[in-house]
Amino acid sequence: MSFEGLILKEELNISEIITIHYFEYTSTYQFSGESHDFWEFLCVDKGEVVVTAGDTSHVLTRGQIIFHKPNEFHNVRANGRIAPNLVVISFVCNSPCMKRFENLLTEIGEKERTILANIIYEAKQSILTPLDNPFTQKMDRRGNAPFASEQLIKLNLELLLITMIRQMDSRQLPAPTVKSVRKKNDALLYARVITYLEEHIREKLTLEEICHATMVGRAQLLKLFKDENGCGVIDYFAHLKIETAKKMIREESGNFSQISDYLGYSSIHYFSRQFKKFTGMTPSEYASSIKALSD
Repeated sequence: MSFEGLILKEELNISEIITIHYFEYTSTYQFSGESHDFWEFLCVDKGEVVVTAGDTSHVLTRGQIIFHKPNEFHNVRANGRIAPNLVVISFVCNSPCMKRFENLLTEIGEKERTILANIIYEAKQSILTPLDNPFTQKMDRRGNAPFASEQLIKLNLELLLITMIRQMDSRQLPAPTVKSVRKKNDALLYARVITYLEEHIREKLTLEEICHATMVGRAQLLKLFKDENGCGVIDYFAHLKIETAKKMIREESGNFSQISDYLGYSSIHYFSRQFKKFTGMTPSEYASSIKALSD
């Protein structure tokens, strides 16, 4: 018996990654613009920005993504009120299907956001160049990167584009299974808890209070956050407070004492310790780094 292998079709191939960025900008940030001979997309992780593509300006909010085709002029600026967090990735892809992304501005869902998060995670593992440097023209490798981390960047980026093309095609989905229904219910519960945490960001919450308010059992809540974030709900709430503090610093919404009080910390010293625990910097060091980046 002789075997013959199936040579797999490759509809989309990314040959080079040019830059990978995750930016935390101030509310007054402006980038004058550029054009280049490779693809780039910008996705708003948090906040709002104004993006120019060619001769047209667009307002993008959380979860929206815009693609810039090769040689298209583009720029971006914050709206003066909200400090945005952005994912910006540029790459080379000469596959014919990339015409589907020309002039594309759309919204992505949790599946695509998870893929983007995987790209950023692998980039932090394998790329030595800081991801928040807007002047990067060449990324340098880390010498001790985990096995195949660069390949995972490529695979995840291709997965993102393929997933988006399939959604554009609006193919009929199969009937939901019990497993998919349960997964959807978990996603709804998780979203409900996140909304509650965001609405009570100024308070000191206990696990029991969160369970009671969201009508989710203790064991289920702990498993939900362990599966989604690898940590407990209280740890996630602490992280959420620091993310809010970072946003307030970038928007100059108050001094450090005022931000500490607003977020319900018992003292400015405890706030500073928590801030350094999650970011590796003190609040003043973070403010200085953001100001230097914006300048």
